Amino acid sequence: MKLDVLNIQGSKTGKSIDLPDNIFGVDANQHAVYLDVKQHLANKRQGTHKAKERGEVKGSTKKIKKQKGTGTARFGDIKNPLFRGGGRVFGPRPRTYNLKLNKKVKALARKCALSVKAASGSLMVVEDFTFDSPKTKEFNNIINNLDLTGKKLLLITGEHDKVVYLSGRNIQNANIKSANELNTYDIMKANSVVLSESSVGKLIEQFSK
Repeated sequence: MKLDVLNIQGSKTGKSIDLPDNIFGVDANQHAVYLDVKQHLANKRQGTHKAKERGEVKGSTKKIKKQKGTGTARFGDIKNPLFRGGGRVFGPRPRTYNLKLNKKVKALARKCALSVKAASGSLMVVEDFTFDSPKTKEFNNIINNLDLTGKKLLLITGEHDKVVYLSGRNIQNANIKSANELNTYDIMKANSVVLSESSVGKLIEQFSK
């Protein structure tokens, strides 16, 4: 699959780049994508939720009323879960939601996600660029030149470029990742995926391992 390389003004440079079919042209495996996205979202959960149970609620342990002869149900103390302010039955406790997934499945899921974007025409390649200093306005101009205004954008760079990252981090719906940080969730969430020239080589090297 060949794509024209664009410059940051949005016009063709006369160059084209060959995207390998074993990365950008694989058959979509929806279950692999589902598993990778599920793991990504699960691993982001903090799992710090906690509710006090009967033995942890502060309160008197004195028996409220006598055991028999009242004509109503028997109660032990005011920490009974049936009372307001009592402990919660089987409440949430701190836990980890982390899931494990094989490296080959994760790699397949990323390939499938990139292939879906390529097949739908939501993938483009731009020349490598940077700024002298962080400039949100200049990054926004690039988005306008590429006709991606208002779309969820994922820019994939070859290496982590702090200046480019700082330039785009405050722009709504713009996400900047290096090739090493790429994950299936970010690819599928984006409406348009923009690859820098150097990122293509990094992806090929990454998936060949």
